[in-house]
Amino acid sequence: MKTVQEFRIMKKENKRISIVTCYDYWSARIIDESNVDAVLVGDSGAMVMHGYPTTINATVEMMCNHTASVRRGTDKFIITDIPFLAHKKGEEELFRSVDVLMKAGSNAIKIEAADGNIELIKNIISSGVPVMGHLGLTPQSINKFGGFKLQGTDKISSNKILNDAKKLETAGCFSIVLEVVPSLLAKSITEKLKIPTIGIGAGKYTSGQVLVLQDLLGLSKNFSPKFLRKYLNGYDIILEALNNYSSDVKQRTFPGKEESY
Repeated sequence: MKTVQEFRIMKKENKRISIVTCYDYWSARIIDESNVDAVLVGDSGAMVMHGYPTTINATVEMMCNHTASVRRGTDKFIITDIPFLAHKKGEEELFRSVDVLMKAGSNAIKIEAADGNIELIKNIISSGVPVMGHLGLTPQSINKFGGFKLQGTDKISSNKILNDAKKLETAGCFSIVLEVVPSLLAKSITEKLKIPTIGIGAGKYTSGQVLVLQDLLGLSKNFSPKFLRKYLNGYDIILEALNNYSSDVKQRTFPGKEESY
């Protein structure tokens, strides 16, 4: 298992960090045997696994269940998202959420945005819990942004993202996700920070990348944002397998002698 100290060394030595989302046991078992460096149990699971239109519907209980399932399948470093507003209900409720997520098997938690979160992040880190920041397109604020749109496109907003990144580093974050921002902005932030930046839709100059597992496997037939590279046509492969199975059942060729006792 990688550690937060190793991620920092990888940044210093210019070694790229690969992270993939994971939400369940069976895919965690496969990821465990891969060369991927870490796993993000993202609140994107609310969309990918539960069918909600945004991440806002994720709950602490949901994130705990997914984290526990993933932990049973892998020994890799796990980062879990703090879901929508779970860190805005008072410090006692925040620490209860962090407590159950860590006990479910997480090694670190991720908090979106910097505004209003700096002192919370400091308190969490001082309690012994590593924190990953998240800037740019922060999906929990999708209603404020008015959709999944490129962030940091003008001088004011790009400077804010840069300044927020510095604040998160100073607060003690071990890494920061940069989502859907111009690649040159991500490059500038990466060069100015000592901690790793992890990009998703942020170009090639970040310290590493994160993608949703189902997206990179091509399991979402009609989801093809500019930043996504599909490494498998999973949708059609699985559909073909299901249809072949159904056909064999209906034609009475499955089960055959070799599958029978």
